[in-house]
Amino acid sequence: MAAAGGELVIASRARPRSRRGEGDRLRKEILDKTARLLAKTGDEEAVSIRAVASAVGVTPPSIYLHFADKDELIRAACEETFQLFDQFVEDRVANIQEPTAQLAERGRAYIDFGVRHPEHYRVLFMGKAHGQHDDTVMEASGFTHLLDNVKGCIDAGAIALRDPVLVATGLWTLVHGITSLAVSVPGYPVVGLDALVDHMLDAYARGLAGS
Repeated sequence: MAAAGGELVIASRARPRSRRGEGDRLRKEILDKTARLLAKTGDEEAVSIRAVASAVGVTPPSIYLHFADKDELIRAACEETFQLFDQFVEDRVANIQEPTAQLAERGRAYIDFGVRHPEHYRVLFMGKAHGQHDDTVMEASGFTHLLDNVKGCIDAGAIALRDPVLVATGLWTLVHGITSLAVSVPGYPVVGLDALVDHMLDAYARGLAGS
C-alpha cells in the first residue's frame, strides 16, 4: 500500500489481459475492490480511478471501459453493497410473525446495516451527486418490503392510518434520519443509539396506533 498524491493506492500485480467473455467478471472485481477501498478509507474522495485500477491489477483505461467516470463507479459499488441490505433485513425479521414486532425489528436492522457500512450509506443516500429521488435508491432501501409490512400492520388493526405509502414513507424517513446522523456525527447520540432507536420506534408506533 502506498500514498500517491494524497490518494490511497493498493499495489497489486498486473493481471493478464481478460479473455473474451470475462468482461463481466472483471466488472465485478472492479466493484468489489472499489467497495473495499471505500470501507478501508471511509472517504469517497480518497478512492480514485487510479487506486481502484492498481488494486485490481489493470490500467485506468480498463476501468473506463466499464464505467463512464468515478461517480458512476462509486455509485455502482455502493448499489452492489446494498443488494445485500434487503437480505440482511429479511433475515433479521424472518422468525417474527407479529407484524408490528416485525416492523420495529425492520427499523433496527435498517439502522444497523447503515452504521456497519457508513461510507456506502453516505454515497447512496446522502451523496451530493445523488440527492435526487429515484427508484434505485428507494429499492436499495428495502422500501417494497417495508410497504408490505406496513400493509400487514394496517390489516391487523395495529395502524389506524389507512394510507400505507404515507406510513411507510414516514417510517423510512425516521430510520434514515437516525442512520444519517449516526454515520455523520461522531458520538451521536449521547443517550446511546440502541436506546434512541427503541424510544423513537416505540413513540412512532404508539402514534400510528392512535393511542
